[in-house]
This record gives sequence, structure tokens and C-alpha cells, in this order.
Amino acid sequence: MIKVPDKEKKENIIRVGFTHGDINGISYEVIIKALRDNRILELFTPIVYGSSKIASYHRKNLNINDFSFNLIKNAELANPKRPNIINCYENEVKINIGKSTNIAGKLSYLALKEAVRDLNSGKIDVIVTAPINKKNINSSEFSFPGHTEYFAKNFNCKDYLMLMVTETLRIGVITGHIPLKDVPSAISSELILNKIEILNNSLINDFGIRKPNIAILGLNPHSSDYGLIGTEEHDIIIPTIEKAKENGYMVNGPFSADGFFGSSKYSNFDGILAMYHDQGLIPFKIIANSQGVNFTAGLPIVRTSPAHGTAYDIAGQNIASPDSFRQAIYLALDIYRTRKLNAELNLNPLKSKTEETDQILIPEE
Repeated sequence: MIKVPDKEKKENIIRVGFTHGDINGISYEVIIKALRDNRILELFTPIVYGSSKIASYHRKNLNINDFSFNLIKNAELANPKRPNIINCYENEVKINIGKSTNIAGKLSYLALKEAVRDLNSGKIDVIVTAPINKKNINSSEFSFPGHTEYFAKNFNCKDYLMLMVTETLRIGVITGHIPLKDVPSAISSELILNKIEILNNSLINDFGIRKPNIAILGLNPHSSDYGLIGTEEHDIIIPTIEKAKENGYMVNGPFSADGFFGSSKYSNFDGILAMYHDQGLIPFKIIANSQGVNFTAGLPIVRTSPAHGTAYDIAGQNIASPDSFRQAIYLALDIYRTRKLNAELNLNPLKSKTEETDQILIPEE
């Protein structure tokens, strides 16, 4: 559900910046499909950082005739009643649907760079990033494993967490984008405690959960079976969980990942921390289906992304679902409003809670 304050003034509507991602994938398809229903413009003002020519190419290729972008030169000129687009590149571009190209990587970066600049200067309020190809975007200007690390660097944030989100499931990863062979040596008590703190704070400040209950997964099969299959649980993970409890966090584990997700035990927790990328993201994507969102917790700004990639294999075929992208928009709006409400409550602690949370609910599309 999208929470919209009852007395929201039109001039205060949230400005959402979108980066167009890889131009040869499904990015423009899901962006156009998500913004196609004019009713969504009641919730926010969309500003796409990309190319009007490329957008037009994709629109025609998809045979979508009832949609168009409003071309603007500056985010401050955005029309709140139209989907807006800013040209980040003026030259002609050859589009190769379903293929990775160097120019696609360059344009992915240019859109990201301009959107982050405007986010930094307050011209947009939140950002939703369409999928990039992590290989073709890589250059001397973008030498990061992905969006998460890029945003952390640009907003001077050392403590951050890739958090995968649905309405009922939130999974963070402790070691992120590193090779599997490096995971055991990367895991430390300090790192686990750091990720617990980030997740706990995000669940409180971004999701409005007063006393988060967090699950910690083990590293080894069956969480090592009492030391029979590895020692990381006994030496690092269990003592760290006990220390976290002493520090006031509500944490439990370590849980064996297969039994944890296979028995639906995950539904008993507000947040989950997996030890490595695939341990968390494989079950997440199965459970979330097409509703998953990637959120970077710990940043001073709000950034979300659909929980899928460029999908070259179905690009240009008009079969890509916009559901995950739409959910990424909704989550960005929710978190932005929650942070704003928390800031207002902190500034005026005497203000009535009932007055602050006078809301209506708008169902998701």
C-alpha cells in the first residue's frame, strides 16, 4: 500500500528521478509501462535522465501510441502532470536490442551522473535506477561492482547495506558483491555488527518498525552442524549474535538457510541478514517473484531499483513486466515520506501522533 498524507499540497509532490540504465535492455519498456497510467502522476513528478530519441525508438518498437515524454532541459522545469525526460546525450545512437555495447555503458553512466548531481543539489527528491550492465558501464569514471557502491562513494557513506525488499520480506547481504571464495575471510564480528546496526536503523527509520526482529543466517551448510562443517559459526557468528543482543538488538540465529526459507520461518522476522549475495538473493527472487525491489540502506538519500537486470533475452519483445519497477517507485515514495515524517516528529515532539499520521491508503496498481 502507498501511504499518501491526506493534506498533501500539490506543490510539495515528490520529484522522482529515473536513470534509463542500459538502452539495449528492458529499461525503457518498464519505465514507459510504469508511467503510462496517468493516475500515477497524482503520487509524484517523474523525471527520466536519458534520451528522448532513444525513448521514442523504444516506444515505437513496442507499438505504444498513447504515451509521450515532455522534454525538458532542467529538472526544475518538470511538468507535474507529465512524464518528463532530460537529454543526457544529444548525438545519434545505434541501438542494438538485447546486446551489450560500449555506447550503452557510456549512456548508462551519463544518466546516472546527471541524476546524482541533481539529487545532490535538491532538484529531485529520490532516485530510481533502471538496470545497468556492470561490464559495459565499467570505465575510469565508473569502477564499481554496481549501483550500491557507486552511491555509497558519491554520498560519502562507508556504512551501507544492499537490502532486497517486498511488502513481507527484507533481506540484506553482509558481504555483497565479492567472489564466493573471498566470503569466509571477509566475514568478521565487526562487519556483522555493522550490518546489524545498519539494518536495525533502516527498519526503524525507513520502514517504521519500532522494535525490529532480525534473523542471521549461518555461513556453512546446516550452520556447520556444531562445528562438523566449518568453524565460522562457532568462532565468529554465534559470539557476534550474543554481543549484538548485549548491545540491545533483537537478533536470532544462525539459521541454516535451506531450512529457514523452506519452512517459511523467514516470515517471523522483520529483517534478515545473509552471509553472502546468492544465499540471500536466490530465495528472495523466488519468493518475491516480480515484486522485488533493491534498496540501498544507510545512505542519506533514497535510492531504489527493480530487483532484475537488463533482461537482454526478452528486450524489445513487449513482454517485460513493469511490476518490480513500479514497486521500486512505491518503495522510494514510502521511505521518503517516512523519513520526512520522522524528521517532523523530531523537530516538533509535542505534535500529536494522530495529527501526524492522518493518512489515506491508495492501493497498488
